Amino acid sequence: MKHLVFAYPGDLDTPTGGYVYDRRIIAGLAKLGWDVEPVSLGEGFPFPEESVLRRAEEQILGLPKGARIVIDGLAYGVMDHSAPQIANHLDITALVHHPLGCETGLSDERAAELIKKEQRSVQAAKRVIVTSPATAQQVEALFDVRSERIHVVVPGTEKSAPLDGDLAPSKSDTPKLLCVATVTRRKGYDLLVQALGQMADLDWHLDIVGATDREPACFGEVTELIAKHSLESRITFHGALPASELGQFYHSADIFVLASRYEGYGMAYTEALAHGLPVIGSGGGAVRQTLPEGASLYCETESVVHLTEALKRLIMSPQERMNFAQAAREAANTLPTWADAAKLFASALGDQAGWGKS
Repeated sequence: MKHLVFAYPGDLDTPTGGYVYDRRIIAGLAKLGWDVEPVSLGEGFPFPEESVLRRAEEQILGLPKGARIVIDGLAYGVMDHSAPQIANHLDITALVHHPLGCETGLSDERAAELIKKEQRSVQAAKRVIVTSPATAQQVEALFDVRSERIHVVVPGTEKSAPLDGDLAPSKSDTPKLLCVATVTRRKGYDLLVQALGQMADLDWHLDIVGATDREPACFGEVTELIAKHSLESRITFHGALPASELGQFYHSADIFVLASRYEGYGMAYTEALAHGLPVIGSGGGAVRQTLPEGASLYCETESVVHLTEALKRLIMSPQERMNFAQAAREAANTLPTWADAAKLFASALGDQAGWGKS
């Protein structure tokens, strides 16, 4: 049995896409026969207190020489000073969900600093695993990493119940919109509310599932915008929910919408497609590559105009929604599973058979 340490920042049960990916890959590798040891590196990454960073580095360097380790980039990206020493001691795989310096809201100076740090860290790793072809291109360009060292393992999807029932124009009298994402500036909730504010005369309701305490200032701005447009009764925040409770929202929704400013992949989009939902989204190259034609409408990033047009198109036309839903059902059948993702991950680690047994 092959042993692997999987190191990550904070709490593995955090309900965000990056942590879902880590949990699913850890579980998938275990099913393939790997002995996976999850290790938390502490809180506060990518801006940890110095003491937290030092403890994390000591924790990693305390592992047996030659051990295999996957380190989530949210932590590894700022371990630039110790990365060469760690690389001399361990077999490192850097897992990059998206470059830290590409996060929305950073100053130019902070973004440049993070890119330099992550470049030094990633260059020291034996291999790099990324979650989309677009991120692979970014890692190659930003960090000067040869393409042959980069492996793409896109997220899997949780297959919902068979989508073989009859389609209906709407699942309720009022078309239901759904957004599943933490309330942060990167997720573009301000753009979504501005767009919805221009269609108060239409019938719709938006359910938002995602933590509201990650960026309190952002949540405050979004709620102020909602009040400004008098949409309090038409937008409901449900907070962060476990995966076991998410299904009911996907099943009752008519349209999925997420106006991201940037995504390394966009798992929420594929999850919506897996539930047969028409999708409206934005977020750059990775999202554009992910969203299938006919089942989704891609909007240019930061464009309230395009977002408004897309929303009106699907809200106002039940037939369009049915056509897009049918295309989403067809696209769902082509999406990789988490078992597929785990096998590709194992292969990237050097297990060409996709199995962890020696």
